[in-house]
Amino acid sequence: MKVYFDNAATTKIEDEVIKTILPIMKNGFGNPSSPHSYGRSIKSHIEISRKIISKELNCESNEIYFTSGGTESDNMAINSAVRDLKVKTIISSKIEHLAVLETINSLGLLNDVKIKFVKVDEKGNIDLNDLEKILSKNFNALVSLMHANNEIGNILRIYEVADLCEKYNAYFHTDAVQTIGHLRFDLKYNNNIHFLASSSHKFHGPKGVGFLYINNKIKIKSLIKGGGQERNLRGGTENTYSIVGMAKAFELSYKNLENHENHLIKIKRYMISELKKNFSNVIFNGLSECFDLSLNSILSVSFPKNSISDFIIINLDILGVACSGGSACSSGSIKKSHVLKELNEKKDRSTIRFSFSRFNKIEEVDYVINCLKKFYN
Repeated sequence: MKVYFDNAATTKIEDEVIKTILPIMKNGFGNPSSPHSYGRSIKSHIEISRKIISKELNCESNEIYFTSGGTESDNMAINSAVRDLKVKTIISSKIEHLAVLETINSLGLLNDVKIKFVKVDEKGNIDLNDLEKILSKNFNALVSLMHANNEIGNILRIYEVADLCEKYNAYFHTDAVQTIGHLRFDLKYNNNIHFLASSSHKFHGPKGVGFLYINNKIKIKSLIKGGGQERNLRGGTENTYSIVGMAKAFELSYKNLENHENHLIKIKRYMISELKKNFSNVIFNGLSECFDLSLNSILSVSFPKNSISDFIIINLDILGVACSGGSACSSGSIKKSHVLKELNEKKDRSTIRFSFSRFNKIEEVDYVINCLKKFYN
């Protein structure tokens, strides 16, 4: 049996998305910047895609900028805030995605920018009281905190963070890569989020495309030069096929969001129950058992170490089970997670991240449990 439980790394592309892309790949070959009918036709697909996304997020269509994915979007937001908004302090946490951590650390080394890290407890909770203390002592600040952690699934109360940023005249960037397609947004309801990053392949769209929401209240300059695309903010011919595919995947995610999430809850709840039933001393990292505080798609599980636990991911793969130890963004390497290290994971334990999608089934959980029994019992 083949089981794919690594959806936090990437998701299977939806069949309907492929069907949407193929005719455009075949016939929509015009350059979107060209003034003739071929160009205008393909440009219209891009703008329709922008409107589909902005309507669901309740923002203006001109606040959505297409990028190559979450990493570029995060980099664009943070670098632009320092260069164009004159940010002097970046406030983040040590459990952010490396697209954020490596960017802010490089800015701290190369620019006159202070880096402050907010306190995080052993469950991965961001200390909002500590965040307010830091904000109260630092001006011209950017807060960069992810909406949901990609390894443990904890959900940040982003609207509360946005209000704190407004109170202290700070900018707020959130990496929403794991939450777009899983949680509803209302960017008009709380207009204090300045940057929001997303990536298509996390919600059953194509790889290599994403978007960055940039609040109209702020103005930044282009980081990628060479053309007037994306309203002069990102030079280069648009990846039209992927943009259209992303919009379709986005539309499908929100069209049936409640049904999809209920399905994920059943799978996650069943797996937690089966793990508790079959294994002693199993620990769930983060807030996995608090369904209103954690993503339904992510379950981080810690087992006692044994003679083969260091190779558990490889052994599961041999049996047809795809999962991970943490983030997939480390060049395919299997190494200690910086998130789990920050949460003080004990050295005598091994962690597996299972992450689910609407294409997974309950019987796949049974198969994975039986595979784990071979290694741990």
